Amino acid sequence: MEYRRTAVIKLDTPEGADPLLRETVEQFKHCANTASEWCWHGDDGYHVTSKAKAEQALYDQLRDETNLTANLVQKGIRRAVESVKSGVERLKRGENTSQPYFSANSAVYDKRSATFHREHVSLSTVDGRIECDYILPDDSEKPPTKYISDEDFEFRMAHLQYRDGDWYLHASMRNVEADDEPESDSKHRTVLGVDLGVNNIVVASTGRFWSADEFNHWRNEYEKRRGSLQQCDSRYAHENIESVGRKETGRFEIYLHTVANELITEAVEHDCSHIVFKDLTHIRENIPKATWQHVWAFRRLYEYVEYKVEEYDVEVVQVDPRNTSKRCSTCGFTHGDNRSGESFCCQKCGYENHADYNASKNIGLQYLRRRQNANDGGAPVDVRLNRGMLNVNGEYSPTALSS
Repeated sequence: MEYRRTAVIKLDTPEGADPLLRETVEQFKHCANTASEWCWHGDDGYHVTSKAKAEQALYDQLRDETNLTANLVQKGIRRAVESVKSGVERLKRGENTSQPYFSANSAVYDKRSATFHREHVSLSTVDGRIECDYILPDDSEKPPTKYISDEDFEFRMAHLQYRDGDWYLHASMRNVEADDEPESDSKHRTVLGVDLGVNNIVVASTGRFWSADEFNHWRNEYEKRRGSLQQCDSRYAHENIESVGRKETGRFEIYLHTVANELITEAVEHDCSHIVFKDLTHIRENIPKATWQHVWAFRRLYEYVEYKVEEYDVEVVQVDPRNTSKRCSTCGFTHGDNRSGESFCCQKCGYENHADYNASKNIGLQYLRRRQNANDGGAPVDVRLNRGMLNVNGEYSPTALSS
């Protein structure tokens, strides 16, 4: 069942509100375009795709240059960063693109910059707040009236847009009926198990692999550059080592943002309620071949996924990784001889597959077992696979996705 809806609401603006909204939108576009310019050209020639880095660099400047609230300034910067990320992904696919430019008369509001009511909205502007009534169809079963009048739907955020002489609110709404129910309800949950590794940085239980070839290639290249510079004991060499480190971090952050976005898309497209990682506390012990760059990347990737999923109905959790690489996801037999490098072959039932894929399913199953042991009522939970579901007993069932 879909729980998210977008309600397009025409606004009845009070007298004198139009110039305030117009100026608010203009200043919001200024924030977005300033951030786009800064992020696109970036530091040392690299595009900046970190919201935190962009906000740190631009927030104070844009607060001085505009009359916007802090939240609207942040939203303008973040809109630009998201567009730059999309542009970077297109460049990596060999597609033509250019620096994002924002010309549409729109601004992004959330619950800090807007107060949403069932009949009107209060919006922050460059000069205080204004209240605008909704103009809605009389038919209570017709959108957007259907969603706005339904108390089970709550406002999450909205895009304010101006077109054809009128103001509209494109409000993102979520059905909160399921959220109000206790964890022990009968709502069916589906998890996406995620394994992290040296050769494949991420493997999902759906069978999606994200190769670490690019990451490992550039890690080796930057190591060579550092090693060469360290042989020259000079101030110039030390400065260049720092520069190499900044370039390395920038390149890897772009790569990890892309992986995080695609991983979240994988979870959303498969209707998953949770993305399950293995606990990163002792990651060096669990992945002996991992370098410090790999460990940094695993933790950074988790952080990116954790904050990015705030926009979706998806949670990120960690589970105990013990035996997830040795356990058979089909019969549960656990033995060190089951895994050999990237190959997995169960010594008991004969199940064979890629070792990381088997581990990703076990990581999802580990979360299922944890919920089962918590005695929370036994709400149904399955691990999402490419062509079906896997329950806590290791039983497979095909779904409608397996066409």
